[in-house]
Amino acid sequence: MSSQNEQAIREQAAEWVVRECAGPLSPAQQQALAQWCDRDPRHARAYALAQATWADLGQLADLPAAAPSRALAPRALATPRHRRPRFRRGLASAAALLLAVLAVQWGPQAWLGWQADYRTVAGEVRQVTLPDGSRVDLDSGSAIQLAFDAQERRVRLLSGEAIFTAAPVTAAEARPFVVEYAGATSRALGTRFVVGAAGEGGWVGMLEHRVAVELQTPPRQGQASQELEEGDSLRYDQRTGLRPWPQHDLRRATDWQRGVLVFERQPLGEVVARLNQYRPGRIVVASGQLAQRQVSGVFRLDNLDSVPAVLGNELKARLVELPGLALIY
Repeated sequence: MSSQNEQAIREQAAEWVVRECAGPLSPAQQQALAQWCDRDPRHARAYALAQATWADLGQLADLPAAAPSRALAPRALATPRHRRPRFRRGLASAAALLLAVLAVQWGPQAWLGWQADYRTVAGEVRQVTLPDGSRVDLDSGSAIQLAFDAQERRVRLLSGEAIFTAAPVTAAEARPFVVEYAGATSRALGTRFVVGAAGEGGWVGMLEHRVAVELQTPPRQGQASQELEEGDSLRYDQRTGLRPWPQHDLRRATDWQRGVLVFERQPLGEVVARLNQYRPGRIVVASGQLAQRQVSGVFRLDNLDSVPAVLGNELKARLVELPGLALIY
């Protein structure tokens, strides 16, 4: 299990605890939680850890522990005698969420710091110039490692997303420019292309000229290599190989390079997931129904502090803002 998937499980478990603290779960939500915990033993363990962390923090803050979901609570467990204001419950749940996220992020991030030659933290977007003159635009929370040698100029994308503007092959610089990520290499046949994560694998988009993408090991099915023309995108993984991604809006996907994030009639859950990549702390949507509401807007990366309030006002939803967390419900 990759650290990214472990993080997703821990965050989802913590968000279930946040939902419980925002108010009693509906029968449908209780059933969904029970099914999620039954689906994988790691889910149940992560949920139990999130509840235990919340309870411990509640004791430290002189708060009552959150009552376990009725769908999962053993009969021997009793609910607290007294209820505190929702704000106090939200405070403890926020701390639980942050600890659950930091517990899985700290180790990988520390290791990433040792590996990376260039990296960006959450909310940081910057351009770096490599020794050969190539330029790399690093998205928020991204990292690269250089592996230049006598045969090639190889760059390993360790995390996140990056736009590569490769210095051309010349008589003085005959080495090809290659980017490696998620079991595939992208060899520049032109200048600008983008590489990033997509599902269990990665994606490549061609911004100018051409790029040759090749899986390092043959996939279970599908193509193992393909050349991309300007404006084209593809996705890849070891299970299904390389496959075109014609519906992918390449300009929208790289809008972070222009300092903005643009959304057009997208579910709030998807919007929040992307915004969380660029803000310190987290925005959590505590209502599944609210997460499906469609949102449109243009957000500047240098002015994301007001995003929770803007979303809350636009959707006529309630908002609780705490250090490191904004809860919309």
